[in-house]
Amino acid sequence: MPISGNQVRDEPTVPYSRLPALLLSLPALLFVLITWQVVADGPLIRLDERASAELVHPDRYSELLADLGNVQVAVPVLAVALGYVALRTRRTRRWWLPVTAAALLMALVPALIIPLKDLTDRPGTPAVPPGTGYYPSGHTATAAIAYGCATLLLFPRLRTPLARGALVIACAALVLGASYGLVRRGYHWPLDVAASWCLCAVLLSSLWLFLRRGTAGQPR
Repeated sequence: MPISGNQVRDEPTVPYSRLPALLLSLPALLFVLITWQVVADGPLIRLDERASAELVHPDRYSELLADLGNVQVAVPVLAVALGYVALRTRRTRRWWLPVTAAALLMALVPALIIPLKDLTDRPGTPAVPPGTGYYPSGHTATAAIAYGCATLLLFPRLRTPLARGALVIACAALVLGASYGLVRRGYHWPLDVAASWCLCAVLLSSLWLFLRRGTAGQPR
């Protein structure tokens, strides 16, 4: 049976229409699962502790990588990106929307992370002084949101695939570098970092969907 033009155009939209739900639901479910294991001291925690024992090796290199998640390092990078995008788009309609949304998302990080730390009350690794409140990793969340928001805002401003690919790779390298440094230095258990990845995936996906809707109809 021949396929009409309307059928050809409609078919690709089916899987794409499910993308927002997948972007939000999968990392959210993983975050809930990890948090449940941390609170219940489940079997996943035993694996986490063994993995940490294999990975921890405090040195100057891991310390420098962990610093990529410091507020003093990550937030200024985002601030520069916000300023650049604001200057480039200030003559367009609702130019302030992406900049404001990214800034608010960055401000939301401590409002989410601190109550979660109090709720889970997870102790730290043997490499840090005795204490609790290590889950999820605030430094990982700071790095992921700061560098991730900067990438989402700068991506449409770049014109070549090479530049866009380099931007995404740089963002991934910064976030993964900070995450590896935190685990290698012993500042966090691996699950602390993984949980922050899941949480930030939900936040960044929400920002991306919001910006797509908020700038619909505007020139790309």
